[in-house]
This record gives sequence, structure tokens and C-alpha cells, in this order.
Amino acid sequence: MADDSERPNGFGQPPRHSRFRKGQSGNPKGRPKGRVSFKADLEAELQQKTQVMVDGRPHMTTKQRAFIKVLTDQALKNDMRAVNALLACVRHFAREPEEPPAENVDPDDVDILQNYLERERQRQARSQQHPEVDKDKSS
Repeated sequence: MADDSERPNGFGQPPRHSRFRKGQSGNPKGRPKGRVSFKADLEAELQQKTQVMVDGRPHMTTKQRAFIKVLTDQALKNDMRAVNALLACVRHFAREPEEPPAENVDPDDVDILQNYLERERQRQARSQQHPEVDKDKSS
């Protein structure tokens, strides 16, 4: 066999001294972790537990629930800024549309669907009248 120094160097054949050693990674630190978004940070912070006083007694709850409770209490005391903030939160988070808006459907598509449904109903009616026909087709 030829000596390693006589092997050609080039594409796919780097010099022996510059190759990775066996068991050594080419990327020892690995892929860098992605950055955490503001939304993810906010959600994590709001889910942390905190202690609040309820009727003079300590109570553990999430920061999100404590925030909502304080905002609601202030709104009930006629704090207009709290009322506006609470209504904005309700509009943005609490209510989702009960029924999604109807999509615009092309009349030709409706005709195609109706024809398909009619054919399927006829096929099912035939298979109920002659069940042995379907058995013959399946074998």
C-alpha cells in the first residue's frame, strides 16, 4: 500500500494532519440554541406562581390570574383606565367568533358536490338492495 504522504490531496481528500481525529466532533459546541421570543418569555413569566392576599389570607396563583384579578377589581371600583384595559383584553383574548365566516363558494362547485352526493346515494341504495353484488366485487 502507498504511503499516506504519497496520496493526492484535494476535494474530499484533505491532508492527513488537518483531518478530524476519530471521536472528535467537527462542531464541538453544537448548533446554537435559538433565541426566545418576547411572546414566549411573557407566557413563561405569566405562568409562574406568586403569592397574593385573598381575604387577608395568602393564596398561591399564577401571575396571569393575579393580573386579571387586580384589573377586574380596579375596573369594578370605576377606574376607567382599568375598564378600558379590561375591555381591550376581552376583545382581544376572551371571545372567539362562535361561527367561522362562510367562505365564498363557486356555484359550479356546489353543482359538482350535489351530483357526487346523488351518485353516492344511488350507489348505497343499490348496494342495500343487492348485498351479494358487492361481495362478488370484493373477491
